[in-house]
Amino acid sequence: MSDHESLEFQMTDWYLYLIRCSDGSLYTGIATDVERRLKEHRQNGNKGAKYLKGRGPLTLVFQQKIGSRSLALRTERNVKKLSKANKEKLIKNQLVL
Repeated sequence: MSDHESLEFQMTDWYLYLIRCSDGSLYTGIATDVERRLKEHRQNGNKGAKYLKGRGPLTLVFQQKIGSRSLALRTERNVKKLSKANKEKLIKNQLVL
């Protein structure tokens, strides 16, 4: 990756997203393009998360613009530590990040 590409990558807005699986479980991730990432997860190819394989249909239930990649990674880590009940509150806008 060139310095210019690296700078563009760092300046891109990052989003936190939650996907509900057919078994009711929630998957938390980050991406610069949530719709593209959801398609990758749904295709069950090598680009999707292993956790989501065979858990479809997958439904995007939450997305929020976070900003920088480093902040998105920290936010993702914190959300993954939440209980499922608190993740459900986040989805319903009853919990603020």
